Amino acid sequence: MKRLLSIVALMGLSGLGMTLSAQQPANPPAQDPTAQQQPTTQDPAATQNPTATPQTATPQAPTSATSNDQQSARSFEGKISKSGDKWVLQDSATQASYQLDDQDKAKQFDGKNVKVMATLDASTNTLHIVDISPESR
Repeated sequence: MKRLLSIVALMGLSGLGMTLSAQQPANPPAQDPTAQQQPTTQDPAATQNPTATPQTATPQAPTSATSNDQQSARSFEGKISKSGDKWVLQDSATQASYQLDDQDKAKQFDGKNVKVMATLDASTNTLHIVDISPESR
């Protein structure tokens, strides 16, 4: 009989422990991401694998495609002309020729000196136009 009572008491205590651990919040309060998180004895991952490192959200470095998209626009000055079937900007400072991504905007300034605010896609030598306006000299 004592043995049966001991087994029942042991099962009751282990059930109580499971209930307490099940009542822990699923999402612990936010912590400073730079602070080291110390594993607790109630953390199942820490007890199963004591060398496990805590998972924290870290910002990812931008990829080269992302950094190209976020490149700031700069000013280009030159003359709009037709090269084949495309409108291009003949840069007055460097004598370089750049294709223009917005052909409708460029067409309006045929033969005129303009100032183009754009980002340069160096791989295709294309200006992605932000703004285009007549050059004021």
